[in-house]
Amino acid sequence: MAIDRTTRLVYISIKDNKDAPNAEAFLRELIQFYPYKIYTVLTDNGKEFTDRFCRKRKEASGQHIFDKRCQLEGIEHYLTRPYTPQTNGLVERFNGRIKEILKQHHFNTYSQLMDTLNKYLRCYILSISKGY
Repeated sequence: MAIDRTTRLVYISIKDNKDAPNAEAFLRELIQFYPYKIYTVLTDNGKEFTDRFCRKRKEASGQHIFDKRCQLEGIEHYLTRPYTPQTNGLVERFNGRIKEILKQHHFNTYSQLMDTLNKYLRCYILSISKGY
C-alpha cells in the first residue's frame, strides 16, 4: 500500500508474496494510479525494496530492481532508518487498521476481500475529507 502524504490518497494492491519483482510491479501500478508525477518514495528496508543490508552492505547499491525502476521513472527512493517504523507512520497505522479488518472477516473469494477493502477505503476517504 502507498499513501500520498499531502492528499492522503491511498493505493492498495494485493500480491502473492513480498519480493522485489512484486514491489517493482506495485511501483509501476502506483505510477499509473496517481494522477500526478511521483517525485519521491519512502520505503522501509525490506529486501523487496533494497539491497542495503545484503552481503554486509551498509548502503544501497542502486542496482536493486526497485531502485532501477525508480531511476527509470525519475523518482528518488528514500529508505527509513532501520527499526524505526514510526518514520513511515501513516503507512504503519493504515496497515494496522487493515490487519484488524482482515482479522474480523472471513473471505471466501478474492472479490469479497477487495470489496471489503474498497468499502474501508471509501470510509477512510470520507473521514479525511471531513477532517476526522
